Amino acid sequence: MNRYLFEMFEDEALKIKIKKRLPYLYRIAELESSRAGKIGMEVGSVREKIIIALLIYKFGESNVNANISIIEPEVDVKLFEQPISIKTITGTGFSGVKLIWTVDSQKAREFFENYSPCCDILLVQIVWNGKGGFYYIPLEAQERLFENIGRDRYIKLPKAGTNPRGVEISKEALSSLVLDKESKVVEIDWQKPEIDYHPYKRWVDYWREE
Repeated sequence: MNRYLFEMFEDEALKIKIKKRLPYLYRIAELESSRAGKIGMEVGSVREKIIIALLIYKFGESNVNANISIIEPEVDVKLFEQPISIKTITGTGFSGVKLIWTVDSQKAREFFENYSPCCDILLVQIVWNGKGGFYYIPLEAQERLFENIGRDRYIKLPKAGTNPRGVEISKEALSSLVLDKESKVVEIDWQKPEIDYHPYKRWVDYWREE
């Protein structure tokens, strides 16, 4: 178990801050990534930066490395050089979380055949106007479940003939992982805040600078 992440999920003051601030910050991410009322794919990158910023706030910038090569499909950040994957899901179910993004069916098959859990997971479950959470899923829990249920039940490949966006962790697997005895959660009441947000304001302010 990553002792630093375990410490973060035992920090009562930080947990209160997460409960309060995460819905607000994720709502800003949606507004920043929206056009004509539709949320764009870039929202994923903004959400990821929000969680990385949380790690920097807690542990200091020198201990958080977000300069990760794109050839590492799962690793988004390293905390004290320990790799972490950051994932977000919207809704009450635990389906649709990608292990790798690819539209190439051959690459998807190769990933499926060679995959094994490789890092801790920080998972945000957004349920606007409902109950969700911020989860820490240790690598050890993933490895144990992967061994118990097997590759075919742990991983969900895209259906043949479709235009997929990637390979997913199965709903069965993720639902089990968030309930694992070693996993931690900060439960969040996702009330959607009203924010008077102007996406171009900061850029206009930069233009106004002398």
